[in-house]
Amino acid sequence: MGRGTLRIYLGAAPGVGKTVAMLDEGARRLARGTDVVVAFAETHGRIHTAECLAALPAVARKAVRYRDAAFEEMDLDAVLARRPKVALVDELAHTNVPGSGRHERRWQDVEELLEAGIDVITTLNIQHLESLNDVVQEITGVAQRETVPDSVVRAADQVEVVDMAPEALRRRMAHGNIYPSERIDAALGNYFRVGNLTALRELALLWLADSVEEGLQRYRTEHGITDTWETKERIVVGLTGGPEGETLVRRASRIAARTAGGELLAVHIVRSDGLAGPGVAALTGQRLLVESLGGTYHSVIGDDVPSALLQFARSVDATQIVLGTSRRGGLAAAVTGPGTGATVTRLSGPIDVHLVSHDHAGGAGLRLPRLTGGLTPRRRLSGLLVAAVLLPALTVLCTAARSSLDFATDVPLYLLAVVITSLVGGFYPALASAVAASLLLNYFFVAPTHTFTISEPSNLVAVITFLLIAVLVSQVVDLAARRSVQAARAGAEAETLSTFAGSLLRGEQALPALIERVRETFAMNSASLLRHDETTRSWISEAAAGSAPPRTPAEADATTSVDDLELALRGHALTAGDQRVLGAIAAHLAVAYRQQRLAEAAHAAEPLAESDRQRTALLNAVSHDLRTPIAAAKAAVSSLRASEVTWNEAERRELLGTAEDALDRLTELVTNLLDLSRLQVGALPVVPGVVGVDDVVARALDHVAPDRHIEVDVPADLPEVRADAGLLERVIANVVQNAIRHTPPDSPIRIAGSSHQQRVELRVIDRGPGISAEDADAVFRPFQRTDDSHASGDGVGLGLAIARGFTEAMGGEVGTEPTPGGGATFVITLEAAT
Repeated sequence: MGRGTLRIYLGAAPGVGKTVAMLDEGARRLARGTDVVVAFAETHGRIHTAECLAALPAVARKAVRYRDAAFEEMDLDAVLARRPKVALVDELAHTNVPGSGRHERRWQDVEELLEAGIDVITTLNIQHLESLNDVVQEITGVAQRETVPDSVVRAADQVEVVDMAPEALRRRMAHGNIYPSERIDAALGNYFRVGNLTALRELALLWLADSVEEGLQRYRTEHGITDTWETKERIVVGLTGGPEGETLVRRASRIAARTAGGELLAVHIVRSDGLAGPGVAALTGQRLLVESLGGTYHSVIGDDVPSALLQFARSVDATQIVLGTSRRGGLAAAVTGPGTGATVTRLSGPIDVHLVSHDHAGGAGLRLPRLTGGLTPRRRLSGLLVAAVLLPALTVLCTAARSSLDFATDVPLYLLAVVITSLVGGFYPALASAVAASLLLNYFFVAPTHTFTISEPSNLVAVITFLLIAVLVSQVVDLAARRSVQAARAGAEAETLSTFAGSLLRGEQALPALIERVRETFAMNSASLLRHDETTRSWISEAAAGSAPPRTPAEADATTSVDDLELALRGHALTAGDQRVLGAIAAHLAVAYRQQRLAEAAHAAEPLAESDRQRTALLNAVSHDLRTPIAAAKAAVSSLRASEVTWNEAERRELLGTAEDALDRLTELVTNLLDLSRLQVGALPVVPGVVGVDDVVARALDHVAPDRHIEVDVPADLPEVRADAGLLERVIANVVQNAIRHTPPDSPIRIAGSSHQQRVELRVIDRGPGISAEDADAVFRPFQRTDDSHASGDGVGLGLAIARGFTEAMGGEVGTEPTPGGGATFVITLEAAT
């Protein structure tokens, strides 16, 4: 049976209509005869949602009791046993109540349904996406504890945004269609502000646009589509490292800014034929300018600049290309033909090309371009064409001017023609030109003319000498050209490696980003960093970039190995020179990979080191603190059992009270140790809910301070918080116990509550000795006591450490601040329920 399909209704905020949209889709499918059931849906007290839910068949929920409270969760096993065609599952980011099933999160339940071949329709708010968690917190001030990995949502077969304008959503809120009336004013003034809703709406739409873009690129790759589809404005600006670069970048940036979502991409073609000589410093400054304008900088190797530029532009689906007008003068352009701009314009197809004028256009005047570049077949053919045109023209000229010229002047003229041919086409065209020139000299200008016979020995020597000089000069020029090519190639390779090394130095350590840069550098379709697993004898992809990356070296067009790693690229074969550069880059990648593995290992070792430190501290602490209550309880019980002593009723009660107090201290100590162990291994179950702070404070004080007078100033209209009621009670109790322990009996202790934006703060204010700024963080560490003594018999210093651990597990914070007039104030901050 195949895997089921996943459809997600994505919303920017609560109340936009995700659940109703899911239920409506279920009703449409049910009307078409599809087997649809509601696996779980939450109405939140909304009448219209309840009406939609009532019209659909549903699987009974699973009742769960946790910490003396009743909860209802999706019954995963019941849904699997029912095996519907489509299951409707609300709130994909929900955290399951501990003990309710085999998965911690609801998205994991959904994965099991999909693996069973059941189609799932679900809902999700944008703030629950893992990658956007910090962004949402910065916008709203609220940290989201329940998140869904982006990979789960991106793997969905269909994602649909349920959109609503912020003003319309606030009207729904004001009409009571989202929250109860007592929560409307607080919600409108906090989370549901117009600015918040607008930002969240933009996040949802932009995320969906990126997801659609990925799907589009995947579709184009699967169907072999290479034509540009103008779905989004992408402006590619070509940089040579010349002085006009900044002008081009700013012009391209203005073009990209004209449309929402426009992208700016700067590209430099690293040439290997010596024609391009950009300064590294100029390119570095231009790269910084591009990045400051929100664009990205790319470096690509290519012998043919126009083709490499267009190949890059098509690979990123560019819609426009910005180039500078040529810096060559008129004579140079006439001799060498159309430049890069004209060639790109002719071959660009549907991509618009902007040729931007600048102060340096035509600045080269009449200077001829350098002709000592790469000796490609095209260059050699050009040399033969030059010889075919130049030698006949020179022969005609010398024949017409016989009255002014003689054989002594003809020889250097023909020698000049051979040198020009050598400059253009290298040795072999020059050799052919030298032979042809010697024959022309003999036939037209050596007596007897118009024959190949030479009557004078001096003329024979002159022709042979001419031929030898022409060959030798051609050889020297050709060698110089080859050395120029090699130097240019070395410079291009050095520039590529410098750019890549710069990426590492700038902190681009993420392997996927580095692999993407490799793919762009060599203009490949995809790239992978593979590692061979000797255990399974298979290849494992450590990082990949591009569409359809190779999964084994056999699937790649170019590979290079470093130890047990293989860098594989798919797209086209590489030259020997490019392969050498690829090997050097692979060595850099291997170093980055090993650094990443070492960092991961070091990070994984940190909890072990901390656990070892705490274990040592625990052993030091319990040597006294566990024995003290045990010894007190044993002494009291032994005294009661002693037959040689007769105790009266008052003495018996006193001894029993001593034993009870000692056992209570022992129970508290063991409970704290168990809680600390759960915190260290991340096994603390948290069941968040909407909690009234005043009720929790009252329960906490009943347990820890029934006889101590404590002033409580918690307003009745203080917003409720999202927290685990049981854990919050322990937090307050531990902090209050600490205040009682350090505050004289005749000094007051006060608890005050307040709210600010989306946060609720609870302050426990004491009049004890206070906490210095240096110890403000140390007091929350396990086994820490301000006096480092056991005289008080107050345990091993775990109360505040557990209070902080519990609070952070609920998404809150605990800190200290000095009390005016002396003492310490502990501030417990929690997220307000919206």
